Amino acid sequence: MTTKLKLLDKAQSLPQEAGCYLMKDKNGRVIYVGKAKKLKSRVISYFNESAKSLKTEYMVSHVSDFDFIMTRSDAESFVLENNLIKEHSPKYNIRLRDDKSYPYVQINWNEAYPRLEYVRRPKKAKGKEFYGPFPSGSNISMVLRILTKSFALRDCSLTEFKSRKTPCLLHQMKQCSAPCVGLIEHKQYEEDLVLALGLFQGPSKSKKTIQKLQTKMDYLAEAEEFEMAAITRDYLQFLETFLTQSYDQKVESIDSDKNIDIWSFWDGEEEVDLSIYLIRSGMLLGQKNFNFIKSEMIEELGAEILTKIMQYYSVADEVNPQIVVLDFAEEEVSEFRDALVTLGIEKVLSRTKKYHPLIEMCRKHAQESQRVRLANMDSVYIGLNKLKELLSLKERPRLLECYDVAIWQGSSPTASQIVFEEGVADKVKYRYYHLETRPEGNNDFAMMREVISRRIDHGSLPDVFVIDGGVAQVNTVIAVLKEFKIDVPVVGIAKSKDLTSGDYKAKEVARSEERLIIPGRLNPYILSKCPSLFKIIVSMRDEAHRFSRKLHHKAESKRVMSSWLDEVHGLGEESKKKVLSQLTISLDELREFSVTELMNYFGLKSPQAKAIWSHLQGDIKN
Repeated sequence: MTTKLKLLDKAQSLPQEAGCYLMKDKNGRVIYVGKAKKLKSRVISYFNESAKSLKTEYMVSHVSDFDFIMTRSDAESFVLENNLIKEHSPKYNIRLRDDKSYPYVQINWNEAYPRLEYVRRPKKAKGKEFYGPFPSGSNISMVLRILTKSFALRDCSLTEFKSRKTPCLLHQMKQCSAPCVGLIEHKQYEEDLVLALGLFQGPSKSKKTIQKLQTKMDYLAEAEEFEMAAITRDYLQFLETFLTQSYDQKVESIDSDKNIDIWSFWDGEEEVDLSIYLIRSGMLLGQKNFNFIKSEMIEELGAEILTKIMQYYSVADEVNPQIVVLDFAEEEVSEFRDALVTLGIEKVLSRTKKYHPLIEMCRKHAQESQRVRLANMDSVYIGLNKLKELLSLKERPRLLECYDVAIWQGSSPTASQIVFEEGVADKVKYRYYHLETRPEGNNDFAMMREVISRRIDHGSLPDVFVIDGGVAQVNTVIAVLKEFKIDVPVVGIAKSKDLTSGDYKAKEVARSEERLIIPGRLNPYILSKCPSLFKIIVSMRDEAHRFSRKLHHKAESKRVMSSWLDEVHGLGEESKKKVLSQLTISLDELREFSVTELMNYFGLKSPQAKAIWSHLQGDIKN
């Protein structure tokens, strides 16, 4: 009996209940997670002779077994499916990715005198309040500086705030009310803070904030403090421009005290775009956009989109709205409503009449985002599909790893592992490698062999290896993979060599041309032919350079310092470790330090600091 028939037989024994199923490959890895109202019917459909998409057929060909988990309702299956996807990161589940982090304003009311904080990835916690997300280009950091100065709010860290004994320079400049030393009452400070926050709380409150600054400017002018009045005037103009640009579309008639997200989508020929309109305190603040490729869908479009929305709101640091409006019919939303409510969302609405104009705008935005992206060849799927074509792969590569070896004078060699998933950097998976220093010096082939050999020992491999180098480096990696009987494609990225003839300008063009080295291909592929692939591969190479050199400089600096510290008399091992752990500057910069500065910088006692200082001065005299 074939594997497919065995799986079909097992599927026929499943219950007709709601739940989730986990498809596994021959190694027991979960490669797909799905949900179903009726587990038996859904799972049977994968293994019987019914018509299926090419993507589903390809996924099923890799399934060796499956598990299932029953739930009490459809809502529970949405929640469970999302948790399982986060836990297993299955290869064939489409993951919603946003390549941007959006700015928020954070207020921590747990502090006696809170400050206005700019955060990119807010962490929800009791006592913390957030405003945003604000659209890209809103210059919210400058807005916070202006509000902090204009309302004389605290700007220092909590540690500095608690340690101060006298007012800082900002107080003397009339830009801080010095709550650190009690020069303002708590009630007055809170009133000033609330006025500053009014800028983010809707038209009526933002108007009061602007009026307060207008009054301040008039007072300064009457007091003949013309320089300060001019500065306040400039602040006012900046804030008014910010309000105009950020809140250029008013949504006055709908739940002005609520935070609302409105979702719609555009089903294109090859891709699906999802857009969210972000309404905060009755104003349309901005939008976000996501997309995925249709040919990789295993579920129906509606089910895929609702699953992605669930993933979006389940992110731990996402500040969720009170109301979510979906561009779906009521019968589709009713199954999904309870699942979102578990994440603290008060209401989940379908195409309610009063939201129709905004839903239409949101849908149009999704359509235009897709059109502009494809017109500019800026879709990551275009690039990754081109890579699939160049390498004759059966499916589009999702996970790429790029490697770069950093070597200077044969000392402190390092390498970096850069990971891109779906064309976007996944910095959590970046890795450093400290490499063996070789007696023959710069042997980058041997070092690349060492890196790849070590990488193979650490978990599942990428879909494609990208190597910073030419044919020789690529062949080195291929040889290592063959030794381990691993079949993963390898490509290299290198700039073209100078032309042997032609004018100077032609040589310069050739020198800067990025080429993709593909084994078995007579001529390298010129990356500029596919802007999307160019952007992905070159970004990976540049990240690999940055990352490996960062570690190299740190390692080399500590190597030099460690060698030098061994010559300092009276310095124990614990003191050496303390110095190395704090090291962030060069030896030349350290020579400028006094004994007291060395004590403070490294946290040393006086005898150890004096020993280091004396040795440094001796080095200078020599």
